[in-house]
Parts: sequence; structure tokens; C-alpha cells
Amino acid sequence: MAGTTGDPPGAAETSALGAMLRYRAYARRWVFLLVLSLLSCSNATLWLSFAPVADTIAQHFLLSTEQINWLSLVFLVVSIPFGVVAIWVLDSIGLRWATVLGAWLNFAGSVLRALPSTAIGTQAPFAFFMGGQGLCAVAQTLVIFSPAKLAAVWFPEHQRATANMIGTMSNPLGILVANVLSPALVKKEHGILIMLGTYIIPAGLACLLATTCLWESVPPTPPSAGAAHSTSEKFLDGLKLLVRNKAYVILAVCFGGGVGIFSSFLALLAQVLCVYGYSNEFAGLCGALFIAFGILGALVLGLYVDRTKHFTEAIKVGFCLTSVVCVAFALVSQLQGQTLALAAICSLFGLFGFSVAPVAMELAVECSFPVGEGAAAGLVFVLGADMQAWAGRWPTLTRAVCCPQNGRWHCGWQAVPGAGLRAWWLCRQAEGMLVMLLLTTLTVRRAQPSFSTCQDGLDPLDWRVSMLLMAGLSVLFSCCLVLFFHTPYRRLQAEAGTSPSIQDDGCLAAADHMPCPALSP
Repeated sequence: MAGTTGDPPGAAETSALGAMLRYRAYARRWVFLLVLSLLSCSNATLWLSFAPVADTIAQHFLLSTEQINWLSLVFLVVSIPFGVVAIWVLDSIGLRWATVLGAWLNFAGSVLRALPSTAIGTQAPFAFFMGGQGLCAVAQTLVIFSPAKLAAVWFPEHQRATANMIGTMSNPLGILVANVLSPALVKKEHGILIMLGTYIIPAGLACLLATTCLWESVPPTPPSAGAAHSTSEKFLDGLKLLVRNKAYVILAVCFGGGVGIFSSFLALLAQVLCVYGYSNEFAGLCGALFIAFGILGALVLGLYVDRTKHFTEAIKVGFCLTSVVCVAFALVSQLQGQTLALAAICSLFGLFGFSVAPVAMELAVECSFPVGEGAAAGLVFVLGADMQAWAGRWPTLTRAVCCPQNGRWHCGWQAVPGAGLRAWWLCRQAEGMLVMLLLTTLTVRRAQPSFSTCQDGLDPLDWRVSMLLMAGLSVLFSCCLVLFFHTPYRRLQAEAGTSPSIQDDGCLAAADHMPCPALSP
């Protein structure tokens, strides 16, 4: 650090030494991140573990498909009221207790789900399943908003975006694991107990690590000036500041709209593609490519913004490229025999669109500082449909059905018999619900072509107008973000003038409050 004009000799060195004594990053931050990532991944696998094998579960326990579907839908219902409570817990009670509580609820839910497959609880299997899923659903609200908080209070400024990306992307990774592991383990009914027991292992490990390895919510010494002022606003005061923050509102609306588009894309993918002869297996592959390339893109983009701090530029470019890919999907999805092109488009859709989620969380914190990170990041997800939630539902959906009643069109879900949602009305948060309603309402019936692979026994729907609307909305949200979103990086400004955070990796515990010798001026 350069000293100011007229400072006596050695003032610069003294200032740098004082900064190093004040801000430091502890090696155990990586342990916290590992525990949170494992917990988030485990929670996602528990959420979607029933969906890929719904038929087998329903047949073995004499349950209806509606009951099996509720085992996934309970997460969506619980996320609305408990999401706000979880935001308050994160910013008021602390990250450690939120993580430990979430880990115990997640583990207890995983055990309760497995009881109907043993000698206990066989008289009311659905009650045990729903009870276990309900506990896991409450745990999810404590986990899904935590990465931004963890990155802010434990990691130095040059690692926050990467830490947020790792914690955030562990949830869709769990979705992929569930969709691969459940069908592999449950080939016959005797594999149900094996599946349920297998999912207990990571939940138990996350619970053990959270209880024994997490000692505090914040480090003894903050890693940055932003961490030193984290959660300086009271909860309700912070919410008021967010509502009045123009940049935050624009980001929340545009990002929430983008999440709604991604939700619609994943939920309707099989329904759109089957009209033109593409199989459900191919639609599943496209959904997997979307998530996999999204995780890859998030890794690259997280490392980039950590080094450059170009949060706004990254998210604006990502939105614009996503709009181009969305337009391409709207056009190519209406053609036959374009498997390679569609696979490439879905991969790029995830690469450009899905990957901006962690950056948007960091940007939400930057433009709303000093509001608590839990509130800043959590409300962005609450406004739009939760991406991971909808991403996990696509294997159980086949198509939306719109029927005329009393002179008006009414739309709901109809699924492949025994494998999905039946006549479920859309009940998700604001923008995601509006986007889904628009897309499904604009579909019309068409004469069934000979190449259709739709399996619900009804005439396929014409999705051309809906897909063009989806592309148009993507362009609209991108234009609004590019033209109207401008914000200073309030947290980085608060950290301006301070020296880089130091690391105690390799330092003795006794030197917790002293600079490492190698880093001393």
C-alpha cells in the first residue's frame, strides 16, 4: 500500500501490517465449503430419488402416482413459507447453526424415508415417506441460500465467486446423481431398500461433518472489509432497503425471468421434442447436457470473475448469448432429425445461461451491500421459480394439457400413465408461474403426424408460438438487463484501499492473530 503524501517513513509498511493483522482467511473455510456442498448435493438426491422410479415405488407400496408425485412437490410447497424463515435464520442466528440444523433435518428425513422398507412402518408407508421428504424440504431452505453467505464471511475477495459457484452447483450435481443412481439401483422391487439406504450414507456423512467440524459461523478475523460489515442491517430494515434499491430490483426481475425461462425449458423439453419424433431418452440426454455444461460454465465463469471482478459484464454477456441460443432452440426444435444440433444447443443453453446463476448471486450481494447476504441472494431465488427445483422435475413431466371450459382455456399437467404429474395446476412463484402459464396457454392441438413419439394417447400440441414467445421473453429480459442495470460494487468499494487478505494455510495455530512470517513486509 502506498502511503499518503507527507507520511513519515515507514507509514506505508505500518498501514500494510495493520491491514494484514485485521483481515485473514483461514484454511478451515474449505472444510465449511466441503460440508455445505456435500449437504446440498445430498439434499438434491433425496429430493429427486423417487421420481425416476415412481412406477416401481407405487407398485411395491400400493400407492397412487399422485402420492408419489407429492414426495417431490412437497419441496416446492415448503420452499415458499420456510424460505423467508431460512433467510432470517442465516442473517440473524448464523451460518453454522443453519448448516447444522439443515444437516440434522436432512439426515433425519433420509432415515425416516427408509423405514417403510423395513419391518417398521409398513402399515402407513406414505406417512413415513412424506414425513421424511418434509424434513428434507425444510433442510433445503436452510442450504440453498447459504453459498453466498459462506463466500462472503469466510472467503477473501479473490475467491468469493469461486466458492459461491462450488456451493451453488453442488445442488444440480445432486439432481444428476439422483437421476442416474435411482434407476441403476431399483431395477426390481428388492432394490428399493438398497436405494433408500444408499442415500442415507451421504446425508449421515454431511450431518457428522457439520456437527463435528463446524465450530463457528464466522472466522475469528474477517477475510475482507466486506466480511467485517456482513449483515450490518437488521432483517426487516434490509428487506426495505432491497425493495428501494433500483439496481437490485432490476436484477431480481430479469434474473427471475431468466430462471422462469430455464424452468419452462426443462419442464417442457420432452413435450416439445416428442411432437417431432424425438424420444424421451433423447430429451433426458438434452436435459443432462444442459445441467452438465451449466456446471462447467459456472466453474469457468466463477474463476474469471474472481480474477477480474467483471460481474456486470459477465452476466450481461451471458444473458445475451443465452438469448441467441434460446432463439436457435425455438427454431430448430420445430424440425425433424436435428439430434446433433439440438444436443449442441441444449449444451450451449446450459453453458451460457445456467452458469450465470452464481455470478448473479454475487452481484446481488454487491449491489445491495450492506444488506445481509442471505436476504440479498435468497429473495432473488424466491422471486423466480427455483432453478434446481424445476430442473429436478423434468423427468416426471411429459406435456401440458389445455382444455376449453365455459368458453375459456384452462391449462394443467398431464403425464405418461404411471410416470408423472396428472392434472397438476401450476403453483410456483411469480415469474416462473407466469412464463409457464403463457407458454402452455398458447399451445393448440394439431393433427398427429406419423413421426410423433408422444405417449399419452392424446393428439400432440403445436409449440411453435410458445417457443417463439420463450425466445422473445429471453431477448426482452436480456435487453432490460443490458440497458437499465447499472450499479456500483458497494462491497468492493467498502474494501477499496485495503490490502489483499492473507492466508493462514500452513501457519501455526498459535499465530492466529499474527501475520505469517513469509507475508510480513
